[in-house]
Amino acid sequence: MFGSTRQGPVNKRVSKRTQTQLAFGAAVILLVVSAVAAYATVARLRIAERWVGHTRDVQSSLADLNNISARAGRARTQYVDSGDSALFEDYQSAAADIPQKMQLIERLLADNPEQSGLLRQLTNVTNHRLDLLNRSVQLKRSGSPDVQEQARLRQEILDVSTQADTLLQTMQDHEQLLLDTRRARSDRLFRITAYILSAAFIVALALFFFHYRLLNAELNAREQAEASLRALSVRLLELQDQERRKFSRELHDSLGQYLVGVKMNLTMLGNSVPPNALIPECLKLLDQAMTETRTISHLLHPPLLDEAGFASAAKWYVEGFSKRSGIQTNLEMADDLGRLSSPLELALFRVLQESLTNVHRHSKSRKAEVSLIASKQQVVLEVRDHGKGVPPDVLDRFRHKRAHGGVGLAGMRERINELGGRMDMHSDSHGTRVVATLPRVERKGPSEEIAAD
Repeated sequence: MFGSTRQGPVNKRVSKRTQTQLAFGAAVILLVVSAVAAYATVARLRIAERWVGHTRDVQSSLADLNNISARAGRARTQYVDSGDSALFEDYQSAAADIPQKMQLIERLLADNPEQSGLLRQLTNVTNHRLDLLNRSVQLKRSGSPDVQEQARLRQEILDVSTQADTLLQTMQDHEQLLLDTRRARSDRLFRITAYILSAAFIVALALFFFHYRLLNAELNAREQAEASLRALSVRLLELQDQERRKFSRELHDSLGQYLVGVKMNLTMLGNSVPPNALIPECLKLLDQAMTETRTISHLLHPPLLDEAGFASAAKWYVEGFSKRSGIQTNLEMADDLGRLSSPLELALFRVLQESLTNVHRHSKSRKAEVSLIASKQQVVLEVRDHGKGVPPDVLDRFRHKRAHGGVGLAGMRERINELGGRMDMHSDSHGTRVVATLPRVERKGPSEEIAAD
C-alpha cells in the first residue's frame, strides 16, 4: 500500500517531465524540418528566378537581333539611294553583328528544343536576308544602273524581312509565355515558403509555450516540495527540542533522584557496618555519575535557558565547553541583554551549541570566540575558530542550499530561516566564521501551520 502511494506522485512527475521533453523535442524537430523544407523551397525559388532571368536574356537578345537587322536594312536602303560611303560602313557594322547575335541566341536556346527549331528557321531566313542585302549593296558598289534588279532585290528583302519578323514575334511570344509560367511558379514557391515558415513558426511557438507551461508547473511543484520539506525539517527540529526537553527532565527528575537515593543508602550503609574501602569508591563513582547525568541533562536542554534566558545559558555552556574540550573559548556579550522570545533564545542556543561542537570535532583549533550583538531590530551571533577551515565542497553545498551539506549545518540554517533570519558561513585556511542574524520580531512559520494541521 505504501509503495503504491509513493509510486503515484513519482509516475505523475515522470509523466510531466516526459511531456515537457516531448514538447521541446517536437518543437526542435519541427524547426529543423521546416528549415530543411524552407531551404529546399528557397533553392527551387532561386532556380526559378534564374530561369526568369534566362528568359529575359532571350527576349532581350531577340529584340537586339531585330534592331540590328532593321538597322542593316535601313543602312542598305539609304546607301543604295544616296551612295554615301558612311552609310556603307554603318551597313557593314550592323551586318557583322548579326552572326554574333545569332550565336548568342543559339547558346541561350540550347535547352529549348521548340525554340531551337524556330531559331534554325530564323537563321536560314536571316542568312538569306543578309545575302540579299549584300547582293543589293554589291550591285550599288559595282556602279551598274540596273534599276529593275535593285527593285527585285528590294521586294525579296521585304518578303524575307516579313518572314523574319514573323519568326521573331513567334519566338518572343513563346518566351513571354515561358516568362509568365516561370514567374507564376516563382510566385507560387515564394508563397509556399512563406506559408511553411509561418506555419512552422506558429506551431513551434505553441509547442515552446506548452513546454514553458509544463516546465513552469514542474518548477512550481519542486518549489512547493522544497518548501514543504523545509517546513517539515523545521517541525522535526521543534519535535527534537521537545524530546530533548522531556528527556532532560526525565534524567533530572527520575534517574537523578534514583542516584541520589542510592548515594544516601550507601552513606548510611557505610556508617552502620565496619569500614569497607569499596563504599567510598562507590560513593565517588556515584558522584561522577550524578555529575555526568546532570551535564547530559543540561546539554539536552539547559534549565537556565527557560529560567534565566540565553545570556545565562550561553555563559554556562561556553564555560563547560571550554573545560570539556580544552579549547579556550571567549564570550563577548552585553550584560544588559535581557530576555528574548523563547523561539529566538532556543534558536540562538542551538546555533551556538552546533557551531562549537563542529569546532571541537572538525576544526582542530585551540581557540574560539563567541560574540552576540543585539539591537532593537536584530540579534547577531558569531562563532569563530582558527582551525583548518571547512572543505570547499561542503561550503559550496551549504551556500547553495543543496543536500548533503551536513545535517547540523542544514538544521541550523532551516531553524534560522524559519524565524525570518539568515545564516552565513565564511571559511578559509585561517579558520571558519559562522554568523546567524535574527530579527527580534518573531514571525509565524509554516511549521506552526503543519503542527496545527
